[in-house]
Amino acid sequence: MLIVMTMAATAKQVEQVIERIAALGLKAHPIPGAQRVAIGITGNQGAVEPAVFENLPGVLEVIPVSHPYKLVSREAKPENTVVMVSGVPVGGDNFAVFAGPCSVEAPEQTLTVARAVRKAGAQILRGGAFKPRTSPYTFQGLGEPGLVILRDVGREVGMPIVSEALDERSLELVTKYCDMIQIGARNMQNYSLLRLAGQTRMPVLLKRGMAATVEELLMAAEYMLAEGNYQVVLCERGIRTFADHTRNTLDLAAVVAVQRLSHLPIIVDPSHGTGKRHKVVPMARAAAAVGADGLMIEVHHDPSQALSDAAQAVVPDELAQLIQQLPALLPLTGRHLSRALRLSA
Repeated sequence: MLIVMTMAATAKQVEQVIERIAALGLKAHPIPGAQRVAIGITGNQGAVEPAVFENLPGVLEVIPVSHPYKLVSREAKPENTVVMVSGVPVGGDNFAVFAGPCSVEAPEQTLTVARAVRKAGAQILRGGAFKPRTSPYTFQGLGEPGLVILRDVGREVGMPIVSEALDERSLELVTKYCDMIQIGARNMQNYSLLRLAGQTRMPVLLKRGMAATVEELLMAAEYMLAEGNYQVVLCERGIRTFADHTRNTLDLAAVVAVQRLSHLPIIVDPSHGTGKRHKVVPMARAAAAVGADGLMIEVHHDPSQALSDAAQAVVPDELAQLIQQLPALLPLTGRHLSRALRLSA
């Protein structure tokens, strides 16, 4: 259920509605909009009688929410959400580029790549310290030392950083060192981890699972919004199909579907979505043209020496050429490259 307040509703009237919701043993979720405040209600086991709220001062209307993902839906919030990642806006009419190495391998490697992606025009530095690999014998990441390297490099080049958390312990470390938490495809339906990420109130990048539907992706995001964290960015990174010409099938139609159903921003990862270097830039351009809110690109200065996902890492010059092409594509969907509000380097 969604309670829509009038444009003239006061803060006291909003608080009175929240208190009434709490008195019924339910949870209130204030959702500020461009013109008025809406208040989502969760925790009810059955229908709630609208009359309980309709006559409260400042209430415009009470709307049943039809989707199972109540807080994520456009019924709850018609306006697009903009998530701020340490001064970099993601969503709305902003297009953000996340770029960096698949894995943090060493200080020199991470700094070299970071300087290159910053120069190319990327706004947010990505890098993995905890790597969920198919084989237990492949490089699993440096762990906390990798996060320290990523933090120090991010500070040196003046870019906010994002890294993946796999479990409760790694989540604690990522929140300590990073500006944004990544929940990877393998953990999209790790509901205990989603709840914990929701409790951090930090920006979260949630990747679609390899066999997940769009509704399952939105329901996963709902777990975090239900915990009070509205700073969630979704990511399409390809799904597993019968195709053998690509590592995964990049589902760009999911971008259009998500934007119709939800107010949350959605970016595209063409690196994992294709798994092949020569496909990354063309599919990145397609993602921009279809209306995605950003890109996540894996970059390595010497892919032949990369310790993970070498086949899909582009070199810095390829990233630079892609970003130079974006201003010709983004106006098609009313977007522009994000401009960081603060950069120290």
